[in-house]
Amino acid sequence: MSEPTLQEVFGADAVQTATTFTITKANLPRLTPSANNTPESLLTGILLQSQVALTKTAFDSNTDQSLYIDSGYPGFTTRGTNNDSYRVDQLTVNLAKPDTASVIDPDNY
Repeated sequence: MSEPTLQEVFGADAVQTATTFTITKANLPRLTPSANNTPESLLTGILLQSQVALTKTAFDSNTDQSLYIDSGYPGFTTRGTNNDSYRVDQLTVNLAKPDTASVIDPDNY
């Protein structure tokens, strides 16, 4: 098989050049595109979109795929001086490569 494509992972309009990487906000699931989206909302949308193509099943069957994203188990925590209750949702990003270094290097994936 082959490496997942840019469009499979980031949406039909995703493009890159030698210096830029562009993702269309409308391709990010559940994100309401605006001029003021927070970095956290954008990253969440990117992870949700990527999860569609980068599944554990696809990873197991395609040795060219180096990442997969799994949903974890939701939980709750308290935060702040009032101990407000927060829901904590998990997305686990798993990176696999031959064991040659002890640091994560994006160029290896």
